[in-house]
Amino acid sequence: MSDARAETESTARVVAGFGRHHLIDDDGTLLTAVRRGKRGDVIVGDLVRYARTSAEQAVIDAVLPRRNLLYRADRNRTKEMAANVDQVAIVFATQPAFSIRFVWRALAAAHAAAIDSLVILNKTDLPDLDAARGRLEQVRSLGYRTLTISARRDPDAARAALLPLLALRATLLIGQSGMGKSTLLNLLVPGADALTREFSRHLNLGKQTTTSSRWFALPGGGALIDSPGFRAFGLSHLDEAAIVASFPEFAPHFGRCRFLDCRHLTEPDCAIRAAVDAGGIDAQRYDFYRQLLAERAQ
Repeated sequence: MSDARAETESTARVVAGFGRHHLIDDDGTLLTAVRRGKRGDVIVGDLVRYARTSAEQAVIDAVLPRRNLLYRADRNRTKEMAANVDQVAIVFATQPAFSIRFVWRALAAAHAAAIDSLVILNKTDLPDLDAARGRLEQVRSLGYRTLTISARRDPDAARAALLPLLALRATLLIGQSGMGKSTLLNLLVPGADALTREFSRHLNLGKQTTTSSRWFALPGGGALIDSPGFRAFGLSHLDEAAIVASFPEFAPHFGRCRFLDCRHLTEPDCAIRAAVDAGGIDAQRYDFYRQLLAERAQ
């Protein structure tokens, strides 16, 4: 990079993207930017160095080193969700029907990326909450922070409960479709709908909707990163050691198996399986562990 170009460069945050086009925010100034060359390595949440090419356009010359990156992956595709986040807020509700294994997968991905997690049970005004509350209590017993709210029925209480947990932190909202993430976004970010339309105008999306995450500044500091709802959370990027480490209930039993390289599947005198048989480890969680290892073997 020439000295002349370096002198004209600034730093900005990537707040949205669509294809090769990205929206960057430099202290409140929104610019449409493309990556110099053809590299597709720009993710929402990235800090980038850029140079202006016109009043509203720029070119990205470099992506600054990331603190972390949360993504999901299956055998055929990797989907990056956000970079440089402080915590992941996983939202679920009783309606539409939720998958607790989606929550578990998100927790595993966040653990592997060394990102804190918060699990939120939303729509507590709806009936038939017993199963969801039971699963939330299980998650809490594993050491994760949890919260119960009704963002639509009692927005003031939801806001009061959430803001202390989000203040001065960049929080990525994830969840299956219909769990109430959009309601939470609009509750916590005044004018989020207007900002979304502004993002679309800059990216020239028209009636299209972006399928990537979007970064919104929170009043008083911090940020909320909204991600599109999706059904499957692939974890093919996690190796076996990362999978084992994502089960905190296994930790008290480490070192007690007969074999040091025990995979906790069929080996004799396995302390993990003994704990499952004794009821110390939830059988469905252990079945989930076996499922993740089987997926790696496919």
